[in-house]
Amino acid sequence: MNHCTLMAELISDPQLRYTQDTQTAIAEFTVVFPGLKADDAPQQMKVLGWGNLAQEIQQTYHMGDRVLLEGRLSITSMERPEGFREKQVEMTAQRVYGLNTLGALPIGTPPTPPPIAAYSAPPPPGSPPPLPPPVAVAPPVPAPVAPTPEPEVDYDDIPF
Repeated sequence: MNHCTLMAELISDPQLRYTQDTQTAIAEFTVVFPGLKADDAPQQMKVLGWGNLAQEIQQTYHMGDRVLLEGRLSITSMERPEGFREKQVEMTAQRVYGLNTLGALPIGTPPTPPPIAAYSAPPPPGSPPPLPPPVAVAPPVPAPVAPTPEPEVDYDDIPF
């Protein structure tokens, strides 16, 4: 099964075009994502979106937006004028999620959720003050036990 999820940044605005026969919308744009290692150069890839997704991509996302792309990969081989074949990777997107609402994180850094306190509702008026958080107590450490000496083995007494 060919299914890929990739976090990337748009380096070109999505271009909307249509097929000749059925007038199906196609959005095409280029993204960049970091290499696997710190010393690897960032990589670029062309992404395609079809139909209603193409129109949504063209209306919603612009150059500089960070997105999470979900789709399938394909490799196309092109004949170069220099006399060799070049392989290029493309992604056909099935879903696109915008990540700009998560804050200014560099590409490759996973987003962190806000602290749990941000989700708690304020206490109702007239209620007693909240209790302080419990203090973690370390479990008691058992006293070290001296190892018992092993009985000596008399190797002369072993029968053959």
